[in-house]
Amino acid sequence: MGDRAQAEFSEFMQGRWASLVRFGYGLTGDQGLAEDLAQTALAKAYASWSRVRRAGDPDAYVRKIMLNANHSRFRKRRVAESLAGLAPDRGTPAPAATGDDHATLMAALRGLPRGQREVVLLRYWMDMTDAEVATALGCSVGNVKSQASRALAKLRSSGALADGVNHEHR
Repeated sequence: MGDRAQAEFSEFMQGRWASLVRFGYGLTGDQGLAEDLAQTALAKAYASWSRVRRAGDPDAYVRKIMLNANHSRFRKRRVAESLAGLAPDRGTPAPAATGDDHATLMAALRGLPRGQREVVLLRYWMDMTDAEVATALGCSVGNVKSQASRALAKLRSSGALADGVNHEHR
């Protein structure tokens, strides 16, 4: 990799690290695994940076690597998911609520099936369009919409969210 490409990748990596770790935390519920997923994705992106750049959307490419790496984690061995607590503050606030509201939201996300959780994280946490989520997950836009609808219905009916919401913020 030439100096220019290396500098470009370095800038990309530094600008995306916090966001990728937050995304990884949403997928795994574990800060260490989140950092491992982000590091794995960036290492793979570095190894094929010229192809990543040609793809036109390096962010989507790296998120797809993270999703695949997270799925591989389950294929290799059965891993119990446990989303709990707060993601550490790495200087960039999460788009969700903070404090007790954040912990309550994470508990509700833990109750969603993996596919619905991925759609919610990509669509609402990472602020992607339905088409971008569909591309990232390798499914149709209709599937994204139905998974999001089911997930949001489940979150709306969640006792944890109903009991844990701070009504003063409304």
